[in-house]
Amino acid sequence: MSAHDVGLWFLEQEAHSLVARLSRLRPFALLTPMVPAATLPPAAQAAIENHLVEGRRRLRGRIGNFLSWLRGPGRNATLAEAQKRIIFLKLRFNAVISQFHIFAAVFTQRSELGTGVWIAGLDDFAADALALPGDYYQAPPVVCYVDQGHGGAIRRARTRLPGGDPSPVAVIRIPHERLLGSGIASSLVHETGHQAAQLLNLINPLRAALQERKEAHPETAAAWALWERWISEIVADFWGVAKVGVASTLGLMSLVSLPRAFVFRIDTQDPHPAPWIRVKLSCAVGRSLYPHPQWDTLGNLWESFYPLAETSPEVRTTIGMLQATIPEFVGLLVNFRPQALRGKSLREVMPLAERQPARMSGLYQAWKGSPAQLRAARPSLAFAVIGQAKADGKISPEEEGNLLADLLSYWALRSALDTSTICATQPRVRLEQPLPLGRGLTTTL
Repeated sequence: MSAHDVGLWFLEQEAHSLVARLSRLRPFALLTPMVPAATLPPAAQAAIENHLVEGRRRLRGRIGNFLSWLRGPGRNATLAEAQKRIIFLKLRFNAVISQFHIFAAVFTQRSELGTGVWIAGLDDFAADALALPGDYYQAPPVVCYVDQGHGGAIRRARTRLPGGDPSPVAVIRIPHERLLGSGIASSLVHETGHQAAQLLNLINPLRAALQERKEAHPETAAAWALWERWISEIVADFWGVAKVGVASTLGLMSLVSLPRAFVFRIDTQDPHPAPWIRVKLSCAVGRSLYPHPQWDTLGNLWESFYPLAETSPEVRTTIGMLQATIPEFVGLLVNFRPQALRGKSLREVMPLAERQPARMSGLYQAWKGSPAQLRAARPSLAFAVIGQAKADGKISPEEEGNLLADLLSYWALRSALDTSTICATQPRVRLEQPLPLGRGLTTTL
């Protein structure tokens, strides 16, 4: 064989190797054992499985086209040209593998005893936290998983996965250190706030409004520039307070209780506000949405933990400017009227009446002896009520953890039984053409 023929043979073997390795990627439905209560929401599982199957199918097609080219016109091409073509296939193969592992964490943890069911319960909580009555948007499927690290994160639906494909679902990472406590509500609802901000197209219009404030108030332009830089995280914090009340602020205080150097650090490149001002802003948003003395109490407590007087003059000047603009900034935020809300403000579409502190305190007293009523409540309301009880000193951390474990397990079981009931009422149908997932059961993926 000539050197050219040897090169073509080598590249052909590389292509066949990609096919062999690709065929070993199996649908998660065949890989991951879990109790029924720990399974993903059906819409989310179908979306993920079909997305991955379709990605493998397209890649197999591209590899097949490459092999056909290699055996035909490619025999007269240079080895450099053939090598360039297979490199793109390898990059796509690595993207398919990366996507598989992104979703693997969501599936595999559900086989863990206890934790898997709690995570499924968090799926229900996340879906409720993202829901916004009024048909303002169609919420995508949301799934959760637990990981190490400080703070949560979200891969929003329809954002780009490795390789450029849009994600079929929203994936929320919950820090393990928040499991189980009401602080989990702060992290989870904050992340759903990022997804909601995208669905409502909030960030760019808010940035434009903040730029106008910056130009109109040159004496505090530096503060408005920081609010503009931080607006995406602030909107997510707003969503948390609006959905779960004081539980959001308490969770935030726990999350950002760090060494002083980090708490007072103002980084213009970081989308997160400086922790000290972030907690104060959360209190101000809570005070605006749910007037109550507790917000002043929490704000004063935070100042006693981290006295501003002990910082440098530069830090005091910047934070002083930010504090001076908080009332106007909060007013702009809660009264903002994005186009997607059809004339309504952010304040007006939130469930403020049922989240008022006094009402939630009353609900906790009424539900304390009636677990059935607490279980029947919407998950975000249940977490808000428990968070308020924590702020009122009516529940111990041990009681809180046990109660949340029970609720998450109950919601997961309820969803599993509801799904089973729906499936049981449907007649078996023989499909003339297999579903996309059906193709995933063959080795030709």
